[in-house]
Amino acid sequence: MEQSATLDIETLKITQEQFILASQSLHLQRPACDPVYPVGLYGWRKRCLYFFLLLLLATMIVNLALTVWIIKVMNFSVDGMGNLQLKQDGIRLEGISEFLLPLYVNEIQSRRDSLLVLRSDKNVTMNARNNQGQLTGQLTVGPEAVEAQCQRLEVRSSDGGKLLFTADEEEVVMTTEKFTVTAGSDGAVFGHSVETPLIQARASEDLKLESPTRTLTMEAPRGVEVSAAKGPLKVSGRKDLQLESTEGEILLDANSIQLGSLPLGVYAASAAQASEDQALYEVCVCPSGKIYLSPAESSSTCQAMSNICLWS
Repeated sequence: MEQSATLDIETLKITQEQFILASQSLHLQRPACDPVYPVGLYGWRKRCLYFFLLLLLATMIVNLALTVWIIKVMNFSVDGMGNLQLKQDGIRLEGISEFLLPLYVNEIQSRRDSLLVLRSDKNVTMNARNNQGQLTGQLTVGPEAVEAQCQRLEVRSSDGGKLLFTADEEEVVMTTEKFTVTAGSDGAVFGHSVETPLIQARASEDLKLESPTRTLTMEAPRGVEVSAAKGPLKVSGRKDLQLESTEGEILLDANSIQLGSLPLGVYAASAAQASEDQALYEVCVCPSGKIYLSPAESSSTCQAMSNICLWS
């Protein structure tokens, strides 16, 4: 029994030595384990990441709040923004609107129940240009005057069919049936000639044609008619009043014609003595055109050598 146990131990040692030698001859190495590294952020890197995440979240919340506030204040909607509404036929503005830069539109129209008001601290200017950008018309409403610069100015009736007023560089035409000028005590002043078919005053007012420092001339190719239907007609002048007809006659047609303050022309020493018993007189005309009275007798007493004609 002891001999067999000794043999087994010897055999086991031989076998272990053979395994070691075989392992060294084959250069076998035992597998080694890889080093383990920790995964994640630690320390100040982790704190910076959390800080940036919180800052980004706060910024998003502030931006969302500002967006909601702007939408609420500006009254944004599907149709437009606040008083500005987008329509299919254009843009509609409610209330007062202010434009800081030029406005280019095809048409500006107010609502049916309100007026269209254009306001400016200095003036309101509307320009019209052609395809080349050249200025063809301008309307300026200023604090002192309203100026219109264009080739032709037209004023039409409310329906747009009848032309009422036209002005250009050559003439000014008014096609209304009645033209009324309301002026002060001096009336209407015309610097040059006036051409019109009729000058008529109102029913309760007088018509006065006057030239204070110059002559008043009325001409017409077929005659001038001056009439007063329901009142007197007075023609007066500071110096001479001349009625002249080159090819026709001057007709004074009335029930009574009065020539007041005519001088009396006689050969008598005293005109007062000659007219004491005289009842009828004859109207005489001097060669110069001066009219005087002469005592009426059986024959004409008008004499070219009368004292009135000699001193005229």
